[in-house]
Amino acid sequence: MAGGRYGPQLLALLAAWVAAVAATAGPEQAALPAEQSRVQPMTASNWTLVMEGEWMLKFYAPWCPSCQQTDSEWETFAKNGEMLQISVGKVDVIQEPGLSGRFFVTTLPAFFHAKDGIFRRYRGPGIFEDLQNYILEKKWQSVEPLTGWKSPASLTMSGMAGLFSISGKIWHLHNYFTVTLGIPAWCSYVFFVIATLVFGLFMGLVLVVISECFYVPLPRHLSERSEQNGRSEEAHRAEQLQDAEEEKDDSNEEENKDSLVDDEEEKEDLGDEDEAEEEEEEEDNLAAGVDEERSEANDQGPPGEDSVTRGEVEPEEAEEGISEKPCPADTEVVEDSLRQRKSQHADKGL
Repeated sequence: MAGGRYGPQLLALLAAWVAAVAATAGPEQAALPAEQSRVQPMTASNWTLVMEGEWMLKFYAPWCPSCQQTDSEWETFAKNGEMLQISVGKVDVIQEPGLSGRFFVTTLPAFFHAKDGIFRRYRGPGIFEDLQNYILEKKWQSVEPLTGWKSPASLTMSGMAGLFSISGKIWHLHNYFTVTLGIPAWCSYVFFVIATLVFGLFMGLVLVVISECFYVPLPRHLSERSEQNGRSEEAHRAEQLQDAEEEKDDSNEEENKDSLVDDEEEKEDLGDEDEAEEEEEEEDNLAAGVDEERSEANDQGPPGEDSVTRGEVEPEEAEEGISEKPCPADTEVVEDSLRQRKSQHADKGL
């Protein structure tokens, strides 16, 4: 009877105790931390860690579907990082636009390999096996490194990082205006245009003030001397230019005179040649006339049919025939004149 009375009470107490134990054990189990990720988030403040040792970096965005597909493979690769003796990191381009500009990331996801400060772009798939073979087989040695101005540690890419960070801040501010405050987009654009103009004017004013602070004006007498020296130099240059022009004019005049003299000499030479040709023609004509006269004198007419009439020729006709014969003295005079002309022509030619 007693057991029947107290049995339900004991069962109720036992159920309450079990519920209490379960209630106390639930929060403890919920408070246990989840499995910690081996992927190290990289920011603008700690990215220089990749300059030492061997690293693999992944650039991603939370909204990128391709990046989400490689998350599990990247976590597996990070868990095996100790075995591969490599550190694994990731960069959120939305939160860290400066790092995306420093590495000049234009596509997502983007993977980079770093070995003692030398960076290379990994263009293979984001699968664990491919990533593991890339490290174990040292395939990164066959990839051209990012050297010179392309290196993320260079001054050029540091400036690129600054530009990307500024653009990221402007984008966040635009979202704050349009989404949080509900301002129209065109109002946000007008605000940024006005801000750009004001900032440009302010920077110009700052540069003018800096130049005025570092510029020391010269005393008045020194400035006057410098002006006089400048004027004298200009006058000297003008005189030099005038002298050069006069020399050019004189040289041109001399060249023209020389050309005229040469033309006159050529004309005289042509005239002398024409005269020589005329004299040669006259000499030829005279020589031909002398030859004809000699031939006529030698070739006297044959005896006529009536010898009696030939003997009866009057003495006057005989004298006329004798006078018509050429005189040898005349032929000698002609030959002397021809010789003199030839000698004169030879002297002119010389």
